[in-house]
This record gives sequence, structure tokens and C-alpha cells, in this order.
Amino acid sequence: FYLLVAAPVSFTVLPVSSSFEFALRGDALSGFFVITTSLVTFAISVYSIGFTRDLAYAGFLGFFYNLLVLSLYAVVLSANLFTFLVAWETMAIASYLLVTIERTEQASRAGLFYAVMTHIGTAFIIVLFFLLYRATGKMDFEGMKAGIAGMPLDIKSVVFVFALIGFGTKAGIIPLHTWIPRAYPVAPPHVAALMSGLMVKMGIYGIIRICMDVMGQGPEWWGITVIAVGAVSALLGILYAIIENELKLFLAYSSVENIGIILLAAGVGMLALSAERSELAVLAFSAALLHVLNHALFKGLLFLGAGGVVAATGTRQIEEMGGLARRMPWTAGLFLRG
Repeated sequence: FYLLVAAPVSFTVLPVSSSFEFALRGDALSGFFVITTSLVTFAISVYSIGFTRDLAYAGFLGFFYNLLVLSLYAVVLSANLFTFLVAWETMAIASYLLVTIERTEQASRAGLFYAVMTHIGTAFIIVLFFLLYRATGKMDFEGMKAGIAGMPLDIKSVVFVFALIGFGTKAGIIPLHTWIPRAYPVAPPHVAALMSGLMVKMGIYGIIRICMDVMGQGPEWWGITVIAVGAVSALLGILYAIIENELKLFLAYSSVENIGIILLAAGVGMLALSAERSELAVLAFSAALLHVLNHALFKGLLFLGAGGVVAATGTRQIEEMGGLARRMPWTAGLFLRG
């Protein structure tokens, strides 16, 4: 909460060399994502105590779960490219190991596909960071933001497109969403809740940080592009969801839809900035961040509820379920709330 109202706070954690150092910086945007992460991880961690109590691999699961949570904080608090990429890759590795933790053939295939997709996205992120460094001569985000004025518009546009692809892969925008319906169903329920509620939001954070904070006002087509991507993801995501009979797949496609809704609002904000309508931009970005928090809370709750339902019924097929409200009144009430 302090970061939301105070001046940005920066400090170096570990100086590696004159060019590379682990450094953290918190501002209002970071503070919002830290609050969201803290609220959701607290609830999921309480749930995980009961879920992992009798598991033979509980220690392994707990270690990488905590590593994933730590990497989420590190991503939104990174002060420079080096820290961000280390945190981003740690997040990718920890989530991969959690997806494949049950060592089934389905989990292995889903994990491999997820690893390939996330590293394709990372490749685009590395290239856009290199372009920003070449143009500004700075490794830290604040330095890049100060030196971005001299960057040619065509290079800025390349950075924008690469950011949308790189971070959009993690966020799960269509057509880069294909890892989501593979990974969520095989992941443990509290891991799926963490990935859907928070990890995909790191893609949203990256788009906002680079395209709106670092590069600032852009041409109109930037906002129009984000609106179009958001609209397609929202529409197709919910269409995939409503025809799905598998509970966790239904929730997975719903996540794609909600990421699209968030991007719709963010795109309106970018379009408003290009038209110099600051009041409309503030309203649109506030709507986008509100739904980041909203979706993190309700989708995390729904995945935890789904884990309880699957454990009680032994199936993920919705049409094979029935009469659960009488058998599981607390789960039914919380699921309804979500």
C-alpha cells in the first residue's frame, strides 16, 4: 500500500558487475500488482496446506510453489532488464516443473508445449529489450523511459509489436493461448489457481510497463491493435468456454476471455493517450487494473473450488456431476460467489 501513495523506492540487491546488477524498484504500478499477488497467494497457500498434506512429493511441490510466488514479486519489482529476465525465466522454470509434477504422459506433453511457447515469448522479449537498450543506452526502466524520446517511431513500433507477442504469449491472448488449455487441467488445483489468477497477469504487467510506461504515448494504431486483440480473445475465449464440458478446461478458456477484457480497456487507454484525452485514459487504465484484481480473485477461487469438486467426484466432466450443493454446501456457496 505504501508504494501506491509514496514516491518510487529503488535499491540494489546484488551488484554483479558495472553493467549487470540485481536491482528492485517499486512504484504505484508495482504496488498494485504486489497487493493483488499478496491477496491471492495468501488464500491459495492456505488451501494448499490441506491439499498437499498427504502427498509424497509435498516438499518438492512446496519448494517450487514458493519459488514461483517469489518470481512473481520479482517480476513486478524489477528495476532493470537483467533482473526482469532472471525473474521471468525463474517464473517459467518453476511453473513448468509444477505443471509436470505428477509425471503423467498428459502432464509431460502439456509441460513441453508450455515450455516451448513460453520461451518463444521470451525470445521476443529479449529482442525488444535489446532494441530499447540500443536506442537509450540504459539497462534500467527509468533510464530507458527518460531516453526514449530520441528513439525513431518505426523502432518503437517494432518494440510495441514484439511486446504484444512476447508478453501476450504469457497472458494467453488468442492465438498465443494454446498452452493454457493444455497446462491448467493437469496442474494441481492451487497451482492452476496461481497460474490463472496471477502468472498470466505478468503478461499484462509487461505490456503496461513497456508499451505505456516506458514508451509512453504512441500512434493510434497501437491502441486499435490492442483493442482488436482483446476483442478477439474475449469473444473466442468465451465461445470456446461455453461449449466445453471439462470443468478445468472451461475455466481455462474463461481466463482467455478475461485477459481479452482487460486488454480491451488497456487498448482504449492507449487510444485515449494518442488522442491526448488524459481523463479517458485514466478511466480506461483504471478499468483494466480493476479487472486484473477482479479476475485474480474470482478465477483463483473458482480453480480452488474446481479442485475440491474433482477430488470429491473423481471426474472433471461437468455432465457427470450433479447434486453437489447438498453434498458440498461450502464449496457450492464459494463457487457460486466466484
